[in-house]
Amino acid sequence: MELRELFEKAASESKSLPDKPSNEVLLQLYSLYKQGTEGDVNTEAPSNPFDFVNKAKYNAWSELQGKSKEEAMQQYIDLVEKLKS
Repeated sequence: MELRELFEKAASESKSLPDKPSNEVLLQLYSLYKQGTEGDVNTEAPSNPFDFVNKAKYNAWSELQGKSKEEAMQQYIDLVEKLKS
């Protein structure tokens, strides 16, 4: 299977993990997914100081700045595999 196919399969499998991941792991999954599909963050940071969820998502994604899409996809796949076991 190609990396993209494995990534899409992992994304699908992430929706039916045996245990719900912690918020920290969910942020990691989110940021790796965004980096793998879109590359470096391409939106403005949330301006609402009380929008903690979107601010956390933005910060997690922006921390991956410069990581290649392929590297992010592989890390996402590896993380989902780890969570499945």
